[in-house]
Order: sequence, then structure tokens, then C-alpha cells
Amino acid sequence: MKITHKIKNKWILILTLIIGFGCSSAQVNTTLKADFFVSTQGSDNWSGTLAEPNATKTDGPFATLEHAKNAVRDFKKGKSKDILVYIKGGVYQLNKTVVFDLKDSAEDNYTITYAAYPGEKPVFSSGKEIKGWEKVTTKLPGLPKEAEGKVWVANVSDKFLTLYDDEGMLPRAQSKGIITGEKQNGRNRLKFPNGFLKNWDNVKDVEIKVRPHHAWITNMLPVVSVNEKTNTANTSIDATYAMNVLHFLKKTENCWIENVIDVLDKEGEWALNTKEGKVYLWPRNDSPVFAPTLMELIRVEGKIRESKQEDIPVRNLHFNGLTFKHGERYTLTSDDKGLQHDWDMMDKDNALVRFRGTENCSIENSHFLHSGSGAIRVDLHGIGNKISNNHIEHMGGGGILLAGYGPGTKDVNKKNTVYNNNIHHVGEIYWHSPGIFVWQSGENYVANNLIHHLDYTAIILSGCMTQFLAKKGNGRELLRTFRKDEMPAFTKDVTLDEVLPYLHTHDNIVENNEIHHGMQRLGDGNAIYIRGSGKGNIIRRNYIHDMVADMIMQAAIRTDGGQTGTLITENIIFNATSQGILTKLDNKVENNIVVNIIAPPRGYYLSVREGPLTGATIKNNIFYAFTNESRFIDELPPGKAGSSEDRRGRALARAMDADTDNNIYFCKTNPEKGKELIAKNQKNGIDKNSKAVDPLFVDAENGDFRFKPDSPALKMGIKPIDFSKIGLRKTNNIKE
Repeated sequence: MKITHKIKNKWILILTLIIGFGCSSAQVNTTLKADFFVSTQGSDNWSGTLAEPNATKTDGPFATLEHAKNAVRDFKKGKSKDILVYIKGGVYQLNKTVVFDLKDSAEDNYTITYAAYPGEKPVFSSGKEIKGWEKVTTKLPGLPKEAEGKVWVANVSDKFLTLYDDEGMLPRAQSKGIITGEKQNGRNRLKFPNGFLKNWDNVKDVEIKVRPHHAWITNMLPVVSVNEKTNTANTSIDATYAMNVLHFLKKTENCWIENVIDVLDKEGEWALNTKEGKVYLWPRNDSPVFAPTLMELIRVEGKIRESKQEDIPVRNLHFNGLTFKHGERYTLTSDDKGLQHDWDMMDKDNALVRFRGTENCSIENSHFLHSGSGAIRVDLHGIGNKISNNHIEHMGGGGILLAGYGPGTKDVNKKNTVYNNNIHHVGEIYWHSPGIFVWQSGENYVANNLIHHLDYTAIILSGCMTQFLAKKGNGRELLRTFRKDEMPAFTKDVTLDEVLPYLHTHDNIVENNEIHHGMQRLGDGNAIYIRGSGKGNIIRRNYIHDMVADMIMQAAIRTDGGQTGTLITENIIFNATSQGILTKLDNKVENNIVVNIIAPPRGYYLSVREGPLTGATIKNNIFYAFTNESRFIDELPPGKAGSSEDRRGRALARAMDADTDNNIYFCKTNPEKGKELIAKNQKNGIDKNSKAVDPLFVDAENGDFRFKPDSPALKMGIKPIDFSKIGLRKTNNIKE
């Protein structure tokens, strides 16, 4: 296989320099003294010393992380000290998840750390090289003409869903997209056009990739049968919603088939035929090809007790400066428990590093790349853990997930730190996968992360929407997460106040993050999204820019149905499509700068979408338009008969019902636009001190939103936003 090597992503070099993969000075002794060492040139029959093997090769470092873990278990007995294991550079192939449990906890306030040997790069991979490739010289039935003479084949015995070469994940053979019909499909039944699917001999290898009805989710569904006479296919797993045409995007392709030789028509594509035991590939270079064998490479697992009993967590275990890649893609199963809209699954083994029942553990200065599922999870019991200074890129799933127990009284996922991580190009298979997802987890600090180039939302805070708690049945989306024995039996008249005690995504601080180029493919999403969470969440001083995809119903910052008690303050939003800030109920929008909201579609600087806004504030904000196309404030319209509710029965959301004042509304091409809004609002008793004046930014067109000394914003008491605190930090310390 020969093809010129391509460098697809210049970010790898640039961002590696920004973050670095050196070890934290707080946990690593740079004198190179350690208790044990691991090397690809070592042996598990040796003592784990640093010394290189002597001429007789009788001693030296260990060969595996597993053996080092077991050695530490024995070593720590009776000792009161920090323990350090250095791992030297090289590739460590794993064929079994390395599991750290209660026997691996550090006692008292001491620590156990597994760290990269300074200046070296240890890489953990589950990739198994596929060998024995031969060029296909005979005609393959169904192979497109474009691929004839370019495909190679190898014999394999395993089933895999992703494949990798030196450039990263290889694209699996995928068909051209179709638009599914309306009201003719089910969750596991697809009506398809002639020729789209066939009853292939290995039809159970084929998967349907679909965006079912709503714009915010992508499912991968294994096919179990195809009827070519009725043009109907069935899948083994249900889609999140019926596989009908997209509700808001009826002219958008929303369905593809993958992993069949008939659609292998591009360089780099591959298809696996398990019935033949063969994999076919149109290579894009001459590098080795690897199939993953694991989804989890490392798991830290305490004693989880699903009942009300206390869990017993692993404590004070740290990982530093390591690299993880070549993890397998997850699939949905019949007993999965979906987190809001199935954006991920509860307590699922689908991340390269997983903390499940941990306190005061960490993963820092590490690199996660080229894998089919997620990077890092903190599941169920997770308190005081730290995820910082990591580089996460090119993942099929999400970046970082904090996921506690489902709605109920057990609240033990909290006070974690997600700091200074560089997350980009995640969700490359499951497009909806967020950069950072906080579900049923509270009092966390999510700060100074850089999140960019992803297909959906960058940061999600969620728990459970009120109406779901009154639903019957056992559907995958949220219903299976409920701890019903800890809550009353709710009826359809359940109120938000009744369910708030069971929603644990409260009092989180999301600040100083930089987000750009999100929402590249899906619709109805955002840069930062919060719904079904508790009160006390603060979204502060984030810089959201260049959210420029042509999608509808997106916002830079969005509080969704039923979200209450949220403070949105000191954020900068610049060059965003559709909507700037979308707020509902009693949330507070204060001292934000929103510049150049792009229309069409929409073009609302502030959307108020569910009332009443009693207790809400809209104060000290600057809404700055370059053109006359957009609206500064868009309110929820009343029903057809002019009722106090919209057509869906929601109470009207009106700026006049909030404490709305001291804002600047300025349109550069039409200053009268702001004056007209203020005059209208003043008739309704609000915006008495607001102004339609130029705030005098240093250079708004180029993103410099500092105020000039004579800015009227300063005279109005609008607080300057300290841009220097936003984005990735050069130091490892949270407080500089």
C-alpha cells in the first residue's frame, strides 16, 4: 500500500506546544527519583528499577503498567509516603483494560502517581496491527468503479467498528445521503428508496447512520434485515426518535449506510465483511493499519453501591503526562440509559480513561486522540477529581463527561475541576457528542478550556426535564436513569419546584472558556447549553466566537425549558449565527457583550422564550450590530387569539416582565434602530436608563472589546470584561 503521507491537522503541533505534556511539578519529582519505572524494554520479572538492563539482563524497569500497579500494592503496605511510578517513552499495547480498584488507593493524604518519564512520551493503545495485506486483483461484486484496482484485502478474525493508520481514524465506507420520508418510519424500521439498501449476504455488518426527526442527535444502528420488495429495513436497536425527515431541516440529508463494499468509493475508506473474515481498504498511505480491541484503556473503580448505601471510592490516584489512542467505538445496547436526548449513556464503558467511584483523583497533562468513543468520564461517585491541561482531539465520541446518579436523593458527583483542557474535533462519529458534558453533577469548576471545531454543542449542563419525571414506561431517553424509590410518584401536573431537590447539576461555575466553530453540522444546539439543572449555576466570562455554521435554532448561550436560577454574566459573544443569548424564566443576563449576530436565520441578540420572567434581569448588556438585519430583543409571541400563552401553552416571555435596564443597543449602520427599541420599552416601564450609543470599543470589527477611555459604557457603570483571563493558560495552576 503506497500513497503520499498527508498532514491533515496543523493544530496537533501548535496546540501541543501550548499545553505541553510535561509532568505537573506538584506530583512529579524532576530529580528522576521514583519508586518504580516502566519501559517498553523492561520485563515484569525485574524489580522495576531505572537502571538499564546490564549485560546479563538480570534487572531493570517493569514492562507493563499492570505489573507496576501490582508492585505498588505490595510496596505501599506499612508505608506513609507519596509513591511515584515513571513510565518511559514508547508504545504500550493493551489487550485488556488496566483496572485500578480500592487496593490502589493512597492512604490518608498521600498520593500515588503514574507519570511520564520527564521529556518522554509513553503511549497506550489498544490498536492491533492488521497484517498480510494483498492487493485485490479480481473483480469484487458491487465495488464502485472509482475503487477498482486500488483496494487491498486482509484476513481478520475479529469484529471492529473503527480502523486507524498513522494519520488517524480511517473513514468507514459510507453511502451518499438520503432524506427519509415523513411519518412512514419507526425507531427500528426504515423505508428506503430503490437501491439504497440490499439484502447483502453480510447484511448484519451494515449500519444505518441517521439523524432521526430532530436536529440534535445522530444514531448508529445495526441492520438485522432488509426487504428489497417492500424497500424496508429493520435495525437491532431503536433510534432515539422515529427515522423521519428532520423536523426543521426537511431538505437536509439525514440518513446514510456504512460498512458495505458497494459504497467503498473514496481513498481511505474501508469495509469489514465478518462472514468472509476479510477487511477491504483503499489505502491513503503506506503506514501500518490498526484495529482497536478496547474502549476503556484505564478504569479506576471504587465500590459502587446502587442503593442508598454509601459508595467506597478510590482516593488520591493520579495520572500525568500520558497518551491514549486507538479506542473502539461504542454501540447502543438494549439496556442503555440515555442522558438527555441520548447525547451519551449513563454509566457506560465508552471512554479511554474512566473514573467510576473516585475522590481526589486526577488525569493531567495527557493526550487523547484518534479513538472511536470518548476521552474521559467521571461516573456515579466522583468528588474532588481534577481533569486539567489535557489535549483531546479527533474522537468519535465526546471529550469530558461528569455523570452522577440519576434523579433521586443520592448526590455524590460534585466539586470536580475541569480546567485548561484543549478539546477539538470531537464527535467525529457521534456528531452530537459535546466537548464537556456535566449531567447530574454539581459544584464543579469548568474553566479556561478551549473547545473548537465540533459538530454540536461545546458545553452542556443538564439533568432531567420536569415533564419526563411524570412519564410512564421504560424508554431509553432519561426514563431508565430515575431512582424511583427515592422520589414521590409524580403526576402530569408535576411542578419544577417539586423536582428541583432531585436535580443535582447545581452551583456549577463555567467561566473563562473560549469556544469557537461549534455547531458545524447539527442543528438546534449551542455553544453553552443548560437545561433540567438545578439552581445556582454561573456562566461567566466566556468568549464565544465564530459560531458561523448555517444552522437554525442555535444560540451562543441558551437556557432551555424549565431552567431556573442561572446567572449569565460578563460573556463575550462575537460572530454567531442565529441567536446570541436565549433566556427563560428567572435567569439573569447581566453585563454581557453580544456583537454581530448573523442572520438569516433569525438573528436575535437576546431571545426571551419562556415566561413569566419574574425575578429575571436583563441589565448592563451591550448589544452591538454591524448591520440592520437582526433584532436586539425577540420575545415569545402570543397564541393565535392573543392569549397570554404561545401555541404550545408556554407563558409569554416579555422583557417588560424582567428587570430590564441600563443596556446599550447600538446598530452601526442604523443608530435609530436602538432608539426605537428603547422608546418602545420605556412605554412598558423598562430600559429607563438604557442608551442607543456607540460603546466605543477599541476595535469591534476585529474582536477587541476593550473600552476606549471616553466610552459611555464606563459612565453607565457597565463593567469592562477582563479578556486576559479567558482561554488556555500557560501555567498549570488554576489561580495564577
